[in-house]
Amino acid sequence: MIRIPFNDFAAHLAPIREEIDSAIRRVLDSGWYILGPEVETFERELAAQLGAREAVAVANGTEAIQLALEALGVEHGDEVVTSPFTAAFTALAIVRAGARPVFADLDPATLNVSPEALERALSSRTRALVPVHLYGHPCDMEPIWRMARKHNLHIVEDACQAHGALYKGAPVGTRSDAATLSFYPTKNLGALGDGGAVLVSDPEVGRRIRRLRNGGQERRYQHLLAGINSRLDELQAAVLRVKLGRLDAWTERRRELASLYRRLLDGAGVDLIEEQPYARAVHHLFVVRHPCRDRLAAALSRCGIETLVHYPVPLHLQPAFAFLGIQAGELPIAEKAAREVLSLPLFPELTDEQARQVADAVRDFSRNC
Repeated sequence: MIRIPFNDFAAHLAPIREEIDSAIRRVLDSGWYILGPEVETFERELAAQLGAREAVAVANGTEAIQLALEALGVEHGDEVVTSPFTAAFTALAIVRAGARPVFADLDPATLNVSPEALERALSSRTRALVPVHLYGHPCDMEPIWRMARKHNLHIVEDACQAHGALYKGAPVGTRSDAATLSFYPTKNLGALGDGGAVLVSDPEVGRRIRRLRNGGQERRYQHLLAGINSRLDELQAAVLRVKLGRLDAWTERRRELASLYRRLLDGAGVDLIEEQPYARAVHHLFVVRHPCRDRLAAALSRCGIETLVHYPVPLHLQPAFAFLGIQAGELPIAEKAAREVLSLPLFPELTDEQARQVADAVRDFSRNC
């Protein structure tokens, strides 16, 4: 039986293993492991590559969102509107910042948050918006920016799945108050562990995040703010610097594979998320929709093809957010998506032949179901 993994870390690292080893040795030889020259250089290189004025490296993507919100003045009693259909860490970060998450339903074409639903979810307590660029496809930001200006709201773009994605030709996150990145190992730019960053346009917001990530310190043992410990370490920064130079090439390969999948799956009995005219997606995930999703996943598994579901339970129906009091049926587009989505293997080292085998298996299921 063939076996096609959902990700292949060994294949991903093999071509750059010597450079990774050299970067790690460089850090070990330096004797500097926290907030040193590797982090500082990575921040500069990341900002330059993604078109941001400044990047602040932190421990993970969750704390990137939390710290961005705190630096923008979000506090206890405020509401932050976001998507119910993403990794739970987005909304958990809002809770950790002391605010109350409010969920707005989706645009059925992209499964990103709907700008119209976002505006309906606003209240007098709304302080910020956190649109999520789901699966690496940018949200439609123009109406969200207009909404923010109209209601005097901050925007923190959750770009944790969208490293290098473009909205109307510009990198995501560069026109909002802040954007957040995750370097979890499966991300398009992944560390060998956890990591994250905040892209900012206002230097004062950047300075505030730098203090907050380091216990609120301006200088050692002088704590100006009630911060946390959220520091990217030198080892991860060194590894990410090696991988950052390959990000564009890896993105092009993801886009090639996504285009191939779209051709091969045309008429295959599954619905696809089409790239919108305003977007240049980076295809962190390639997701299809099918009303018999679980049967499709089981059929692919029998063929040796690994799949995952992103995401099986929308956030408003998760026990962690039961305190919000949102009932099943209140966000129907998100709930329907959670029943139908299936992520197929897509990573830069996936071969065209493997993609064809995946598509053939999807077609076989649709013919026989």
